[in-house]
Amino acid sequence: MLRTSPRAVMKIHSALLLSAAFFLTPARAEVPANLVTENIPPLPPEVIANASRYVEFRAAALQSWHPEKREMLITTRFGATPQLHLVRQPGGDRKQITFSNEPIGGASWRPGSGSCFIYSQDTGGGEFFQLHRFDPAEGRSTLLTDGKSRNTGPVWSHDGALLAWTSTRRNGKDNDVWVMDPDKPAEARSLAELSGGGWAVSDWSPDGQRLALVEFISANVSHLWMLDVATGQKEKLTPEGGPPVARSGALFSGDGKSLFFTSDEAGEFQTLGRMDLTERKWKPFTAALPWDVESFDLSPDGKTVAFTANENGASALYLTAFGTVIRDGVPTEFSSAPIKVPLPAKGVIGGLEWHSNNRDLGFSLSSAKAPSDVYSVEITPGNGTFDRIAGTPERWTESETGGLNPATFQEPELVTLKSFDGLPVSGFLYRPDPARFPGKRPVLINIHGGPEGQSRPIFQARNNFWINELGIAILYPNVRGSEGSGKTFLALDNGFKREDSVKDIGTFLDWIATDARSDAARVAVTGGSYGGYMSLACLIHHGDRLRCGIDIVGISNFLTFLSNTQDYRRDLRRVEYGDEREEAMRAFLEKISPTAHAAKIRKPLFVVQGQNDPRVPVTEASQMVAAVRRNGTPVWYLLAKDEGHGFAKKPNADYQFHATILFLQEHLLK
Repeated sequence: MLRTSPRAVMKIHSALLLSAAFFLTPARAEVPANLVTENIPPLPPEVIANASRYVEFRAAALQSWHPEKREMLITTRFGATPQLHLVRQPGGDRKQITFSNEPIGGASWRPGSGSCFIYSQDTGGGEFFQLHRFDPAEGRSTLLTDGKSRNTGPVWSHDGALLAWTSTRRNGKDNDVWVMDPDKPAEARSLAELSGGGWAVSDWSPDGQRLALVEFISANVSHLWMLDVATGQKEKLTPEGGPPVARSGALFSGDGKSLFFTSDEAGEFQTLGRMDLTERKWKPFTAALPWDVESFDLSPDGKTVAFTANENGASALYLTAFGTVIRDGVPTEFSSAPIKVPLPAKGVIGGLEWHSNNRDLGFSLSSAKAPSDVYSVEITPGNGTFDRIAGTPERWTESETGGLNPATFQEPELVTLKSFDGLPVSGFLYRPDPARFPGKRPVLINIHGGPEGQSRPIFQARNNFWINELGIAILYPNVRGSEGSGKTFLALDNGFKREDSVKDIGTFLDWIATDARSDAARVAVTGGSYGGYMSLACLIHHGDRLRCGIDIVGISNFLTFLSNTQDYRRDLRRVEYGDEREEAMRAFLEKISPTAHAAKIRKPLFVVQGQNDPRVPVTEASQMVAAVRRNGTPVWYLLAKDEGHGFAKKPNADYQFHATILFLQEHLLK
């Protein structure tokens, strides 16, 4: 998973915060024109009526503070897709600015003047993102990129004169660095030709002469580079050799003499620290926290770092102030011990960003009780201390919950178990209200993607329907290979260890059989992307303990997946799954692929796929559907011709949701 800069312009927030709520929409009985359905029965009107309130959730995410005013750009959905809105004050109206049939990926105001903002958008879910400039005075958008290549991670220079980003324009595979004045897009130029799809621009130096780059190799390995803007020459900042180290962030200090970034060099977790660019030594200052620092942002004056830590899946927000003292007549910099900022709820933070006034810190927060919404906290730093942290964060948006009372939504339990080899694994369990649903309840195991993703305690959006209306418990396991439990745990499913994570699901099934409130005779499995592969693998290895399964944009054959995934992704995926060009690995990948064992899938299967998926191509779904049907096993198939890696458009997502209700009623609950 590519870790992007906290100051990166396109703050495309994790699906953990947004996708579940953005993909919810008003009910429709008919099959949308761009959907192809196979073996899915007509949707009963009562299914649509009963779920009507659960498709009216919204969510909001911070995209950018205005540089001169205390107002912000957010994304939220009122029509078919998430669009940009302007909010001028806490609790203020959401004024829609963009109106498009395609979702907006992210946006950022031009530093200094705020004369325009840049936003990212693709077509049909293909993820070939294009950059656009929006001029508020004219209400007009201008395409800045070529309309064909994949353009990602644009970052403004500090003076707002230039934009740097990565593009596959040269050959469709490699992420080269490009630079432009957004007022003169025809003069955009390639600054450096790079090899690989894992490159990202992280930050500009304050003087605009250098760029910090992150080269992502895998979830466990990444490097930092410095790029000279005048010459295009790059210099590696991190050493070769030694044990694998993952680094992320890379923001210049206010004087440009050092870089802030996170690294797991010093231990199991991502720790925030600073590298002096003369000495090239990285010094951590959050090593006392036994958790990953997952995001951070440096105040424009360089006096304060705000960062979030992933504490048992939930986000904690911290501040560290920097100052200078005179020691033996020599000015010496120091940092304060991290101070925790009170949050309005336990949940997950995204979009952390300082306002240019050095006082307001904005972020998005999703919790079990509320959709993702936007908040800010007022902070007044002193010289290495904090004069004031103004109380509870102010809420800028209050997203709708379809008229449902958020108090009825369930908080998750953290379940911790020991797997087949003694390894601790955990998961979040959302149980139905025992007063409404007494006795043993059916369980839906929902496996995250990535594979290095992590299930976290966020808003369940439409999934609350399973819990509150159908009485289904939802278990979100974090098997080996998941983030949040250290770098050793993260690597335990790599290469030839792939099926150990499938064995972890067996441990959760064992626990369900002993849990007094769970019905081991009614268990289903679902997942998206890599979680889709896991669902198929579970139906093969644990099919005797499952009623049915749902595969959403999942891998069915690792060899065809690696052959057909987009060129810019292939080498990155080989590092995670294994290089199929090596004979032993090729044989192993062929052996563990679900298509090789399709005859073992005897429980009903629902497969969901986007035709334009650049990550897991549509052929992964079609070949699995055909293989399982040869068994005589019931297979429902839903294909969207205008979607990619998951459904983002209102009519499509509605139909998927209602069809899933029907599938679970027929094959899990009966």
